[in-house]
Amino acid sequence: MTIPDIHQKGRLICENVAKVIVGQETTLRLLLSALLSGGHVLLEDVPGTGKTKLAKSLAASLDLGFNRVQFTPDLLPGDITGINVFNRKENEFILRKGPVFTNILLADEINRATPRTQAGLLECMEERQVTIDGVRYALAPPFFVMATQNPVETAGTYPLPEAQLDRFTMKLSVGLPDKAGEMAIIDRFIDINSENDPLNKLTAVVNKDEILAMQRAVDAVYVHPLIREYIADIVLLTRQSSGVVMGASPRASLALLRSAKVHAALSGRAFLIPDDVKDLAGPVLSHRLLLSFGQQQGKDSRGKIAEILTEVPAPTEESLTS
Repeated sequence: MTIPDIHQKGRLICENVAKVIVGQETTLRLLLSALLSGGHVLLEDVPGTGKTKLAKSLAASLDLGFNRVQFTPDLLPGDITGINVFNRKENEFILRKGPVFTNILLADEINRATPRTQAGLLECMEERQVTIDGVRYALAPPFFVMATQNPVETAGTYPLPEAQLDRFTMKLSVGLPDKAGEMAIIDRFIDINSENDPLNKLTAVVNKDEILAMQRAVDAVYVHPLIREYIADIVLLTRQSSGVVMGASPRASLALLRSAKVHAALSGRAFLIPDDVKDLAGPVLSHRLLLSFGQQQGKDSRGKIAEILTEVPAPTEESLTS
């Protein structure tokens, strides 16, 4: 598969999801960038903005295994990963696989589960494997976690620890539509009958082999040494900037590099430009920053990344072509 093929299939997926979701082209491209770079995404927004429907629409557009888990306080780690159950007839234990054994896992309202259950996803997300009773089971590629959470309602929730936030390649917000978007949503979902829901009519446009081929083809995207240095300078400044208690990790550097390569490929380019890094820096880095006391974590961290981008000089076209 070539870079133009990635560009074409990316457009095909976006157009298919757009049959259901209104006005989320940028968010969808970022979701694809995370998926094809081997990462995971945390969708955070107020209720009713279409987070779950967006995740379902993307999954329906891809011919991949899909499972959804509604996270609740009584959910146990074994409910996600699976457990060994004794079979009296066979007189042996058999593995009852959990919903994590799939390609796309939707972790709905992930912050409603206890830290113990949240931690059950750590090994899955980072190492693509599950350990059950001391035995390791590999998860079939691709493996992509889309988690949702509500930032407003905090009663009965357990904030994700920094170690888990760092495993999400991006943190995205769906946002609220303008009037034109609101009218488009009303027109599209005006029928009460759920059979007329466009999500139920959505069919897959890309299969598993094509997704894996797209992931491999992204490696062909060229990254100039100055672009690599640009990424390193941005991440280093997150650790040195005033008001930041904890900056981005080396995992964040790799996530920014890999997702930016996919972003370039989805744009039809076989090389990285500074704008790819700028477009991905906010979604990839902002949720990894721990700000000093008295600052609002979400909004201020995004503003901090924007501030850092203005402080770090981007490579010029002349320097990249010389």
